[in-house]
Amino acid sequence: MKIKGLVVDPISKMPIVVLEDPHSRQILPIWIGVFEANAIALTIENVPTPRPMTHDLLRNFLEKLDISIEKIVVNDVRNNTFYALIHCLHDATRIVIDSRPSDAIALALRMSSPIFVEDEVVRKAHGLKFDENLEGSEKLRKWLEGLTPEEFGKYKM
Repeated sequence: MKIKGLVVDPISKMPIVVLEDPHSRQILPIWIGVFEANAIALTIENVPTPRPMTHDLLRNFLEKLDISIEKIVVNDVRNNTFYALIHCLHDATRIVIDSRPSDAIALALRMSSPIFVEDEVVRKAHGLKFDENLEGSEKLRKWLEGLTPEEFGKYKM
């Protein structure tokens, strides 16, 4: 998956990171916190910070300890909550760490690591009811799928 962009949910005003499969063009919206959205936006927009942010600090630790991130995988969704795993490699030892998808994505961007989503998660997510105030999740899905790159623009905090 690639990050299609960051948008703000027009109803809840919460940030959404939108992942897209570049081959099938299928999207996966994941609602995230403001701080995580900011961490992702700073990396996407190549905005330098005067001091290391939390995800930069994690990257620095991993690099100093010679630990690479092979990939991150959004591996489950339960009760409208997404779960992710960070797959690391240190020497010949594989390490898998539980994570929130937003943190895993922010770290993957900083480490230039690929982002994957289990097929079952995409299938389950398309059955989620994202917001009770909308006329079903189909209205929101159509809005997200119809966004153009220009509409993503710069993420506004």
